[in-house]
Amino acid sequence: MPFVITENCIKCKYTDCVEVCPVDCFHAGPNFLVIDPEECIDCTLCEPECPAHAIYPEDDVPSGQESFIALNAELAKLWPVLSERIEPPADAVTWDGKPDKLKLLER
Repeated sequence: MPFVITENCIKCKYTDCVEVCPVDCFHAGPNFLVIDPEECIDCTLCEPECPAHAIYPEDDVPSGQESFIALNAELAKLWPVLSERIEPPADAVTWDGKPDKLKLLER
């Protein structure tokens, strides 16, 4: 069961999770990260490292965010692999926990 990045990552884009991943399953877009379900080995290392608490096992994705399962798979095919931690956006902390951010997702 792969892990899924959900809405709270949008505009936060912390990459602490990327740093601990033993495989190249993270992909980075302009203001969001996704996990490639084909590459994820379900190691669980990324989930506790996410400061925004935006990573969940596929079966535990919060209600109302199930669309992020397909979104992660779709965008992982389009966006480049990210294998090293990068600095988050300067305003990431102000976006952490804000609702309804899907409309802000940049593709």
